[in-house]
Formats: sequence, C-alpha cells, structure tokens
Amino acid sequence: MKKYPRIQFQKRLDQLRNDVEEMGQTSLDSYKNAIDAFKNYDSELVNKVIRNHQKLQEMNYNLEQEAMSIIASEQPVAKDLRFIETSIKVASHLKRMGGLASNIADVAEHIKDEEIPEKPMNDITHMSDIVDGMVSKSLSAFLNEDMNLVRELKRDDDKVDDLFDQALNDISNSMFQEKEAISYMISLLFVARFLERIADRAENIGDRTIYMITCEKPGVADKLNQLINDEEKK
Repeated sequence: MKKYPRIQFQKRLDQLRNDVEEMGQTSLDSYKNAIDAFKNYDSELVNKVIRNHQKLQEMNYNLEQEAMSIIASEQPVAKDLRFIETSIKVASHLKRMGGLASNIADVAEHIKDEEIPEKPMNDITHMSDIVDGMVSKSLSAFLNEDMNLVRELKRDDDKVDDLFDQALNDISNSMFQEKEAISYMISLLFVARFLERIADRAENIGDRTIYMITCEKPGVADKLNQLINDEEKK
C-alpha cells in the first residue's frame, strides 16, 4: 500500500522522538548507577556507567545522522524544523550527562575505601537527589512540551547552585580539620562540580524546549511566566 509523504514524514519524526526518549532513559540510568556506586561502591555499577557512556555516544551519532537526513529529504519548516533542531541539542546534552555520570563513577572507584565526613556527604547526597529529579523533569518537559516543568527546572537549578556553595564550604572545612584527607576531598569537590554541570545541562534542555514551543531563543527566564500564560490562553 502506498504511503502518503506526510505520513512517512510524521513517522520519521515520531521515531526521532522515541530515539531521544531512549537516550534520556539511558542517561538517567547512568546517572542513578553512578550515584549508587558513589554512595555504596559497586564495580558492576561502575562498568554499567562506562558501557552506557559509550552507548550514548553511538546513539547520539545515529540520531544526528537521522535528523540531518530528515532535514535534507523532507525540508521541514516552522515547528517541525524546531523539533528536529531541538532533538539534536537535547541528545547532545543527554550524551554529555552520560559523560559526567561516567566521571562520577571514576571518582567512586578512586575513593571507594575512604571514610567521607558526614557534612560533605550530606551535601552531595542532597544535591544528587535534586539533580536526579532535574534529569527526569528535563526529559519530560521536552517529550510532553511542558513549560511548567521548565519553570521547576529553573528553581531546582538555583537550589543546586546554593548546595554547591555549601558543599564547597563544608569540604574546605574538612580539609583543614583532616589534612591527610585533602586528596580524596578534592575528588569530592569534583563530584559536586559534576552534579552542578548535570543540573545546568538539564536546565539547558528546558531552555531548548521553550525555543521549540515558542520560537523564543534560549535563556528567557525573565519572560518564562509570560510565555507560559500565553501558551495556556491558546
């Protein structure tokens, strides 16, 4: 049976969306495994994170190739084109999240035999919980075109920034109190930094989602409430 061009085009867009969703789930799994390995070291979890990082790189490459093929053959315009562009950007952020998760897993292996002081551990645990939610929210915001989730992402990112400052202070204090622990305390600083960067990536996915929906350029935090109100009136 002959397929109409528009139906074929829509199927390719649907598959692109599914590919982004699969990448998002893989990236989220990597993040969760990396955090679990950091809290309670498990070499198998570390290996899973490394394998997923490699998988995400391949998935990202394939998605980019398919997206460019769609643009070349279908010549999409307006929102369809913005969806394809945003899919490429979102996939890139998800790939980088997987890379940062791999970095956390590397640190977990490096400090697996160390006793981490309570305050820095609590700071990082709190950060990791918020970032976990941000990764999920960013993917849902994109897949469901949910601008309210984007607003939540921006609030969450502010919380992560505050916790990073607190972690920096607590880790620095622990270094002064336990000078022999300076080496692995620096590793803790890296984990806090990796978490902050993952949060930034999640917020960036939110910004790209706003662009996809409204055609407003990323970074419109001051206009977000008005954009949401405008969309709700449509």
